[in-house]
Amino acid sequence: MEVERAATAAAAGGSSAEMAVDHAAGPGAVEKPRFDALMPSEMSGGRPQFRKVPVPQHRFAPLKRCWMEIYTPVYEHMKVDIRMNIKARRVELKTRKDTPDVSNLQKCADFVHAFMLGFDIADAVALLRLDDLYVDSFEIKDVKTLRGEHLSRAIGRLSGKGGKTKYAIENSTRTRIVIADTKIHILGSFVNIKVARDSLCSLILGSPAGKVYSKLRAVSARLAERVIRGGKGF
Repeated sequence: MEVERAATAAAAGGSSAEMAVDHAAGPGAVEKPRFDALMPSEMSGGRPQFRKVPVPQHRFAPLKRCWMEIYTPVYEHMKVDIRMNIKARRVELKTRKDTPDVSNLQKCADFVHAFMLGFDIADAVALLRLDDLYVDSFEIKDVKTLRGEHLSRAIGRLSGKGGKTKYAIENSTRTRIVIADTKIHILGSFVNIKVARDSLCSLILGSPAGKVYSKLRAVSARLAERVIRGGKGF
């Protein structure tokens, strides 16, 4: 019994000694270095970074008309230099020394590119404010090969009378859609783009608008229910 007590006391003494050593080593431990995020001007050897967005012929006049609405958020809020190269017909973007984040340059390039695709300034500027917005583009021939009047009717089904079908898809999926001849551009979040694209593909393949509306209502209800459950912490 005495031997067991001695062994127990020795073990207890050893553990207390180890704890003391650990405690003593705590204040003298070397702290991990913490580095601040690099400014864009400090990356790539201090050289500024560039982005160049080509301007299509048909968007040159709208760009000239809305230039100040594009220039103000890019230069003043995102701290990125912007200029129009008239000779090369492209918009050039460059980081500055006071640019707070290097991702601002790509956001500004996406914003200008969205305007070139045909989106309104009020819709495209959301790309500067939110991180989870994207632009997805595809052509009608990617879904189904159509020619002549069949192609014209498909474009008509996508728009609807007075744009009714396009607006219904936009409002139910919280996206923005641009139909430029046979090319279709969708601006929104990843999930919403998928829902809108599926609806547009159904219209291209010949589904009537009423059937697409009913599917949209069901999908929108599921998305809304998922958002409500996520907000309640389920």
